[in-house]
Amino acid sequence: MAWFNFFSKEKKETLDKGLSKTKEGVFSKLARAVAGKNQVDDDVLDNLEEVLITSDVGVDTTLRIIERIEQRVARDKYLGTSELNRILREEITSLLTETGEDTEEEFAVPADKRPYVIMVVGVNGVGKTTTIGKLAYQYKKKGYSVYLGAADTFRAAAVEQLVAWGERVGVPVVKQKMGSDPASVAFDTLSSAKANNADVVIIDTAGRLHNKIGLMNELTKIKNVMAKVLPDAPHEVLLVLDGSTGQNAFEQAKQFTAATEVNELAITKLDGTAKGGVVIGISDQFKIPVKYIGLGEGMEDLQVFRRAAFVDSLFGD
Repeated sequence: MAWFNFFSKEKKETLDKGLSKTKEGVFSKLARAVAGKNQVDDDVLDNLEEVLITSDVGVDTTLRIIERIEQRVARDKYLGTSELNRILREEITSLLTETGEDTEEEFAVPADKRPYVIMVVGVNGVGKTTTIGKLAYQYKKKGYSVYLGAADTFRAAAVEQLVAWGERVGVPVVKQKMGSDPASVAFDTLSSAKANNADVVIIDTAGRLHNKIGLMNELTKIKNVMAKVLPDAPHEVLLVLDGSTGQNAFEQAKQFTAATEVNELAITKLDGTAKGGVVIGISDQFKIPVKYIGLGEGMEDLQVFRRAAFVDSLFGD
């Protein structure tokens, strides 16, 4: 498979371990779905529909997958239940590919976009600041100079956590006093990064409840202010979602994508949940590529999302 070109043995083992709870749940349900059956028929498809929905793939995406498998059954006339895993892998990988292709080089910065600006959004508790720290680590590991901006000025803990990550990774953190204008922090961060020829800027933002209109207006203001320093900033608006929350992650994605121009997703905490199917549903429903998945607490446990590798790990033998 092509994804082996990008995937080390260690990354594959981390992915398999991180998705183990979801995989165990899916396989036990699939076993019940095909029990006593040799052929993929209407009963098997009905059972498969229930398996996918209860694995947090989501209703709409599940129906799309079932429709694709029905077309395969109609075309091939006979499909054995022993082939179901292979068919699922093929159809779900195809579905995920519709939102974008895998990037060849991981944690790369376009040469014509320096500094490359990432604005990170998401509600409190999803692993937003931790994801920023891991991103900073990965970019620095590649040899890039990184600046962090502590624009979540409403929670002292958020600023302290980001500063701690900055010290841990060895990158500067731009901050102001508590209660300062978040847009002002973003402005200072970009100005400093630009003056010092930095390669990457990552801006943390407030993570209050996603249904609060004030927060969404604030995110728009931060974006507008950053554009005064760099006309095309931010280059990436990264929405961080907690995979362990299942369907609640769908609602958060709906609210944030409606309020700001999210163009990348990071789905965290997949190692502690059986709800990894949410990655498939969110990617399909919102047509926004999943760029990163979080599979543990370690610095290396934030992986670039590889579609075929993910599906193979989830539905492979």
